[in-house]
Amino acid sequence: MRRLFALAAVAAVFSFSSCQQEEDSVANNEVSEATLTQISQLGFNTDNVQRVEGGYLVEGDIILSASDLSDAQNVQKLRVGEAEQYRTTNLVSVGTTRTIKVAVSTSLPSAYVAAVDEAISRYNDENLKLNFQRVSSGYDILLTKSPSNATYLASAGFPTGGNPHNKVLINSTYLGSNPGTNYLATILAHEIGHCIGFRHTDYMDRSYSCGGSYYNEGASTVGAIQVPGTPSNADPNSWMLACIGTGQNRPFNTNDVTALNYLY
Repeated sequence: MRRLFALAAVAAVFSFSSCQQEEDSVANNEVSEATLTQISQLGFNTDNVQRVEGGYLVEGDIILSASDLSDAQNVQKLRVGEAEQYRTTNLVSVGTTRTIKVAVSTSLPSAYVAAVDEAISRYNDENLKLNFQRVSSGYDILLTKSPSNATYLASAGFPTGGNPHNKVLINSTYLGSNPGTNYLATILAHEIGHCIGFRHTDYMDRSYSCGGSYYNEGASTVGAIQVPGTPSNADPNSWMLACIGTGQNRPFNTNDVTALNYLY
């Protein structure tokens, strides 16, 4: 879902079908080989990388900034499983508790506010050390409209410096003014998941949720670490699966709750 769930993740042409692949991206002809090497070293797949505002869009809904790429030289190889909940090495610093303030830009339709509130409620209902609050100013994360030519449903990035990624771009041009509260909340909760350090549950084979042929999102480097306590077999209902069907509601399942509680 970010990358909007990548539904239609990374494709040469982004097709918004009934099983949208939000993370599909298109041309990468503006991305240098040196940059692709850095992206690969960070453990991300280099197919269909796009240059976007703020950096590079990878894996359909993840944005890497120039500072993220500069960390490529510091990666360490890690062994990962094949279908568990995954996190990055970059997490949000919490302490005893921490409130993450989320704002909704006026560039988005007013109906999106209800979906943001639902996404926030899903997190807060788990009584984590990390809490979320919708605000009108002084935000930690801003949800705003993506460029009108965006080829993803939504996109976000990973935490830096102990803080969540500060922006989620939402393709309201495609989703429309009222896409359905639970469907949109699922997409937004997914992107917020990226903002606080989660990767896709089907990281090792995104065809599990997106269909098509086997597709590994990236090498087993730092940046895709299995969360202890989550299953080693495929998880069909995780909120962090790479793709989602149109209109689908995907609240946290038991394994997602385990992952959230382990980290926060």
